[in-house]
Amino acid sequence: MASLPLHPGKAPRWLFGRMVKLAEAISEVMIYEYGKKKFLQTISDPFWFQAFSCVLGFDWHSSGTTTVTCGALKEALSGKREVRIAGGKGKSSKKTLEEIDTIGYEMGLGEETIDSLKYASRMAAKVDNAALQDGYALYHHVLIMSEDGDWAVIQQGMNIDYKYARRYHWLSDDLKVFVEEPHNAILGKKEKAMDMTARESREARKVSVDLVRDNPRHLRREWELLKKPSCQTTLDGWNMKIPHLRMPQRINWNVIKGIYEFQPRDYEEMLSIRGVGPATVRALAYISELMYGAPPSWKDPIKYSFAVGGKDGVPYPVNRRAMDEATSIIKQGIEEAKIGKEEKLKAVRRMKKILPDE
Repeated sequence: MASLPLHPGKAPRWLFGRMVKLAEAISEVMIYEYGKKKFLQTISDPFWFQAFSCVLGFDWHSSGTTTVTCGALKEALSGKREVRIAGGKGKSSKKTLEEIDTIGYEMGLGEETIDSLKYASRMAAKVDNAALQDGYALYHHVLIMSEDGDWAVIQQGMNIDYKYARRYHWLSDDLKVFVEEPHNAILGKKEKAMDMTARESREARKVSVDLVRDNPRHLRREWELLKKPSCQTTLDGWNMKIPHLRMPQRINWNVIKGIYEFQPRDYEEMLSIRGVGPATVRALAYISELMYGAPPSWKDPIKYSFAVGGKDGVPYPVNRRAMDEATSIIKQGIEEAKIGKEEKLKAVRRMKKILPDE
């Protein structure tokens, strides 16, 4: 198990340069041996990604494990045709859509494919920032795209109170909709979370859409009713049912009016509208439960703790099969990679350190 606390500072240049070199060699071998699709599948696997970052030589227990590894891989794949990366940490994440455009044209992708990649990037971020409210604000977002139009997203959020990170993995394989259990994996520690993407939230999503498709005056009337002190005092008995749902201070009624005029067909289309953020999603969920008895899920959708379990069984026994597969793939990549013998030996030694005892 590895907690990922926020560590200040940057990776030293001498280390980052070597990380880029090794990441380029391993990724080239993997894409050649296994293909672009398999590369995206492995990079979106939390066990493989964590092992990969350790082999590259970065801290195994830092929030920078995600950001620095993605940064090194982005630089390593720069200029390649088969697979490229858009986005990054902080301000770089804001340039993701622009970079997808540039990379897409360089790859020779059509407008429709480029638009779908931009939509995937935007919706993955929107879901983890608004539809999933777990206390972690996104500050890192990359989209890894192939010339075939397949993609993976790796993004990370920070809890400013605890100074710990949570990583979200997405993969285009088998993804049908963005608003119902779309993640390939979420890593972190359990939190109190409102998950509008859970199957249990289907009715809450439906009611939310019905609310915004109706005249905003009706929604505002219900909102004002819930804000009245006399009404609030009658909700004491509800607190056991919704201990974590807090009513937003205000609603942007201009956004609600815009949604009404747009008349979204479903929850995903509603969520995709610019201006629909956490406060709007939470307000609609609040009214859906209290006024119409359609509660959202409060089960945190996190699937793994960092990274592959612990030999003492905390938080669960080591997933040996997953770790062995990750180890085998990385070891083959190292052995066949076009890097110096000394760097290969150092990488193998780092890999041995993370292997569990038999």
